[in-house]
Amino acid sequence: MEKTLIALCPNPFRDRGLAVTLESKRLLESHGFDTVISPAFKANRRTDLPDSVVTVPMEEAVRSASLVISLGGDGTLLRVAQTAAPEGVPILGVNMGHMGFMAELEEGELPRLVEAASGNYERSERMMLDVELRRGGKTIYAGTALNDAVITGVVHTVHLDALRNGSAITSFSGDGLILATPTGSTAYSMSAGGPLVEPTAENIILTPICPHALAIRAFVMTPDGSVTVRLGNLTEKDAVLSLDGGTAITLREKDEVVARKSQYKTILAHVIDKSFYDIAFEKLGESV
Repeated sequence: MEKTLIALCPNPFRDRGLAVTLESKRLLESHGFDTVISPAFKANRRTDLPDSVVTVPMEEAVRSASLVISLGGDGTLLRVAQTAAPEGVPILGVNMGHMGFMAELEEGELPRLVEAASGNYERSERMMLDVELRRGGKTIYAGTALNDAVITGVVHTVHLDALRNGSAITSFSGDGLILATPTGSTAYSMSAGGPLVEPTAENIILTPICPHALAIRAFVMTPDGSVTVRLGNLTEKDAVLSLDGGTAITLREKDEVVARKSQYKTILAHVIDKSFYDIAFEKLGESV
């Protein structure tokens, strides 16, 4: 049997001592697969890795892998997707977090990793967003999000204008705004009152956060073109932009956040016969 490289990307804050990761490594290697361990987050003194564990940078591991296994919560998978999507490598998530909405397996289902490593899985392609922060006509930051780009005021409201391909679509004051993908529709966007959208669809979802107007609602848009969000007067207050819950980037008055469909897609590997609706009821409860 030809060996296949499987990249194990754990969150060392969830998988303490990499116990689950090492169990997965032993299981896969006993079935003839080569593995490499690439932590999704840098360990610290509280999560020091065992001395016997050899790791490689995630970028290097993913480049040579046929499958990436994310061991952690949804945040871990989002982090892994940033590296795996440009390489077109499928990701299979093992849930070690609270919700684990995007994860395919739970800790007790590790034997199914062999099934996925053998190529016996369905591919689920997920749209991503390319996001730019423009200031004074220049792009000062660019990134890609699988779930969402979030603009929020810091302990105060902000005024935002949103435009679709240059045409105004909404203007309001509130706590902020979420630009989500269908995958991200079950995350912060849903909590803010946005719609649930089947994750393999291709849409840009604009969800206001606590708008100060009854008529302001979420928008579900086709993926063509762009959505631009322009900041109003901040009156010396703070606002930030964050992609997929990552580092907060400080915004200024008149900054523009532009989002459009990315050329990259995250590919999730499915080995469990559950629909999006099965998972939604299981993870989110019968109130869905």
